[in-house]
Amino acid sequence: MTILAVAAAAALLAAQAPRPAAPPAPLDRFPEAAPSYLVAVDGRVIWARAPDAPRAPASLSKILTALLVLETATPGDWLTVSERAAAETGSRLGLRAGEKVLVRDAVAAMLVASANDACRAVAEHAAGSAAAFVARMNGRAAAMGLSGSRFADPCGHDAKGQHVTASDLWRITREALSNAEFRRTVALPSVRVTTREGRVLAATTSNALLGRLPGADGVKTGFTSRAGKCVVARAERDGREVIVILLGAPDRWWTAAAIVERAFAEAPPRG
Repeated sequence: MTILAVAAAAALLAAQAPRPAAPPAPLDRFPEAAPSYLVAVDGRVIWARAPDAPRAPASLSKILTALLVLETATPGDWLTVSERAAAETGSRLGLRAGEKVLVRDAVAAMLVASANDACRAVAEHAAGSAAAFVARMNGRAAAMGLSGSRFADPCGHDAKGQHVTASDLWRITREALSNAEFRRTVALPSVRVTTREGRVLAATTSNALLGRLPGADGVKTGFTSRAGKCVVARAERDGREVIVILLGAPDRWWTAAAIVERAFAEAPPRG
């Protein structure tokens, strides 16, 4: 038999061989929880509903914003708050135009209290403008293969063409949690910021699960008229991790807490 004949026979056998079955889609265990949700245990998605459906991200986009800032800026540097940052709407820390704050403090206010003034200030500091920072966000999303997400505002304000998926948010969150500063910050119950001028600003976490749900230590909340009530929640117990992502949930706190408890109780064995 010639070499070409052997190759042809091998190709024919390969084509006829049964292909491995695709892994089953995650079970939709909680159809009323949210239009789109995802539950992962120890890095494995176990339950989900429409995890690849595009949704408005609200302030969950700040997860990627914070990650990029922590990777590219120097946390100990001072930034100057612009007039546009000071005029931000929604959740705010209360920064004033011209004030200087540490980058790490602004990131903490953005993550803990979802402060939009701090968010825009760090985005402008890191990239020169909010628009330039958004370009970096989309570049990072493309590099991560997040084809279901597109960002238009670093802080998550509703904007035309802006959308994410629960699957993409899970991957962004896992990447962000690998950053020690990010992981430490999202677990804080409150934040205290002292400007270079000596003014002290304080705010408490927007995450109602912290201090109430055993093991809860993050990650981010969000709300806009388009997105509805959203949350990325994380809890760890006995070395096991549960991440719950709810997008547009009617009742995010009770639902997230109940799903976390169920996930720990029914988590598949390690291995």
